[in-house]
Amino acid sequence: SIDEIAKQVGFQKVLPLLKNMIDKKLLLMEEELEDNLKPKMEKFISLNTAFEDEENISLLMDELGKRAHKQLQLLVAYLQLARFSGLESDEISKTLLLKKAECSDSQLKALIEKGVFEVKERPVSRFDSKMNSAVSGDIVLSDHQEEALQQIQQQFEKHNVVLLHGVTSGGKTEMYIKLIEETLQKGKRVLYLLPEIALTTHIINRLRKYFGDDIGVYHSKYNSNERAEVWDNIANREEHKIHAPFKIILGPRSAIFLPFDDLGLIIIDEEHDQSYKQFDPSPRYNARDAAIYLATLHSARVLIGSATPSLESYFNARRGKYGLVRLTERYGGVEMPKIDVVDMRDEMRRRLLQSHFSSVLMNGIKEALEKKQQVILFQNRRGFSLRIECEQCNWVPQCRNCDVTLTYHKNSDLLKCHYCGYSTTVPPSCSVCGSTNLKMIGFGTEKVAEELGILLPEAKIDRMDLDSTRSKNAFQRIFSDFENQKTDILTGTQMVTKGLDFDNVQVVGILNADNMLSFPDFRAHERSYQLMSQVSGRAGRKEKQGNVIIQAWQPNHPIIQQVVETDFENMAETQLAEREKFHYPPFYRLIIIRMKHKKAELLFEASVFLGKELRSKFGKRILGPEYPLVSRIRNLYIRQIMVKNPASSSQSELKEQIFEAINKFKKIARYKSILIQFDVDPQ
Repeated sequence: SIDEIAKQVGFQKVLPLLKNMIDKKLLLMEEELEDNLKPKMEKFISLNTAFEDEENISLLMDELGKRAHKQLQLLVAYLQLARFSGLESDEISKTLLLKKAECSDSQLKALIEKGVFEVKERPVSRFDSKMNSAVSGDIVLSDHQEEALQQIQQQFEKHNVVLLHGVTSGGKTEMYIKLIEETLQKGKRVLYLLPEIALTTHIINRLRKYFGDDIGVYHSKYNSNERAEVWDNIANREEHKIHAPFKIILGPRSAIFLPFDDLGLIIIDEEHDQSYKQFDPSPRYNARDAAIYLATLHSARVLIGSATPSLESYFNARRGKYGLVRLTERYGGVEMPKIDVVDMRDEMRRRLLQSHFSSVLMNGIKEALEKKQQVILFQNRRGFSLRIECEQCNWVPQCRNCDVTLTYHKNSDLLKCHYCGYSTTVPPSCSVCGSTNLKMIGFGTEKVAEELGILLPEAKIDRMDLDSTRSKNAFQRIFSDFENQKTDILTGTQMVTKGLDFDNVQVVGILNADNMLSFPDFRAHERSYQLMSQVSGRAGRKEKQGNVIIQAWQPNHPIIQQVVETDFENMAETQLAEREKFHYPPFYRLIIIRMKHKKAELLFEASVFLGKELRSKFGKRILGPEYPLVSRIRNLYIRQIMVKNPASSSQSELKEQIFEAINKFKKIARYKSILIQFDVDPQ
């Protein structure tokens, strides 16, 4: 019950939050679950008991052979499926039977009317049964993997949370499988978290080789009935049992809200990824941190894994709060990729650029294609052009609801806002000066794919970004085509950096490294290192050294050099020193108080008032109020205040003082319409 949850967490303020989550369908009330779960019904065919005798079935077959060949074909197909295919039941799915016999519904109907077959309808699972049991043999770990696995087990004796810092392609998944096996043998369930829905199909195919139908998947691409069925399965409700209980649940951040009662292990893969943070709508939580708390409720262990851990997790491991295990060699002795940094200024000066591609990158792509190898290109911007600009007066089309420029998407021939979804046609002329000289500035994944198609017309090119993966099965199609080498070049945004394991990728290109480094965020350098290192790790598998080509206008930037040298420790120490100096995580906790209103003047006045109230309590630990980078979204103006609090100080005391200031603020009548949002540990 909600009251029990609130009591367990320890404060009654959780009630409004839970109710808010229920209203937004992030959690299901039991009566809503009953309504949402509409069992999928399927018809099953069985043989009438009168024909189970061999003599009777022979007579029937002789009779059908004389004048009803298709009905005989259907009967033979049934006998093959029921007696010789290894199926557990003599009841055969109607769909499967008709497909096997290559017959129509009319022939089946005739046999039912003759009393040969009986038909029953019963509920079935919406999830296809891929395998009846685990089918693969035992995994053989390398010496380095075996040593790391033993260290993890030793660390679990002293720590509830262990960080596995393993190089890309180090074989972390095989070690996860070993730990999952140990947990299942203890009769406990496993929660396997991934940062992206895109990765679930890729990982599930690997895990099913070992665990068969013990694996369940949960994510937002499922419809409400599919999600309700998984929820019901985890809750072990006998009256709705359709599928055998899932022992392993695979999913992105929303999977932590399933009703577990017997968790033994939580694996958080690619734990550094910012997709684990829910930003909008509320609740604004980090699934990694929430999963660690969930594990404490079940006395479970947590393994967080990454080749480029978040500085917060690395700091916790280094000071002994978490266990730390390092995996330093790639599986099978595969060499780390060779990384070349291309000076784009030099390429431009020597006129070697082809569109946005340097001569080094183009030569690498052509060489890979000649050898029937594959290429991944990373550009951290979607769309065709970042903006359209007037050459005469520099006017740029902007969203009518948000303070952002519109991005041009060529496939739809529209200008789109990536914040509110507003779209409009491309204007024929400048709305300020009337000039028709409009030029495109910048480039996104859509433009990369199109221009590559012009430069390399024989290559098969695909794109993976938010626009190309909106449909339910888009991820699966893109992965399948690339894995089966139907695609030569895959270009995409951050999605292509996350844990993909393809054997034939030889070249990885990073098209605009400087764009990430110059982003105004204290985490920009950390994230740039993570993204470049992760996408570099996609190159070179199965005894083939890959080649990574980084295009940069600042080739000597320290972060780029640390990526080249695979020097995570140096990057981490440098960034941690800066974080400590300027009071940022992990040394300080951050809280963003975001204020929104339709009237800019009222918002400004209210934010100044609240800022003064908070500054009177916390002094220099308050920054702002200020306008964020995007100061208006969906016609609401935004001002925000940042609270910095030492990680070692009391967070509950801080919360009480903030709420004191908020309550004083809300007593002023004209401020009651101001929307206030809190974001703790913002990403």
